Amino acid sequence: MKADQGKYWTAFYTKPRNEKKASERLSEYGYEVFCPTRTVLKQWSDRKKKVSEPLFTSYLFAKVDELERQEICKDRGIVCSVFWQGKPVKIREIEIKAIVDFLEENPEAEGETENLKQGEKVEIVQGPFKGEQGELLTIKGNKLVLSINSIGFSLVAEVARRKVKLSS
Repeated sequence: MKADQGKYWTAFYTKPRNEKKASERLSEYGYEVFCPTRTVLKQWSDRKKKVSEPLFTSYLFAKVDELERQEICKDRGIVCSVFWQGKPVKIREIEIKAIVDFLEENPEAEGETENLKQGEKVEIVQGPFKGEQGELLTIKGNKLVLSINSIGFSLVAEVARRKVKLSS
């Protein structure tokens, strides 16, 4: 029997600006946690510096079973578990890997949480999301806004149009 059996990736809503600290603390407790970050150039009056900030504001992900999910909710930096249709949201392993690969290719990507609208279905034909289907929200020049439905987020990055085709 696998130790991972019964475990799934899920999302947690954090207190403002607690994503990285909660992620570090939960990792120290032995949980498998993922807090996607992006590189941002911050400017102060006397200097500029590249810093790492969370891609999804106030969210982090963890691979848990039901008991671990409940324990994580008790952490001081966690507000609650994210639910979809009355159940904790379950995120496929392939989607977590796609976010990791996406961020390796686009370290300065931006994430947006929004109420998604229906649009055209697209299939990614190149890059880390190759083979994935999603909902196209907008295209402006080379900027593509694509919805990964099961996690309820949009990833915004400059992606060449040639990497996407309309699904039939």
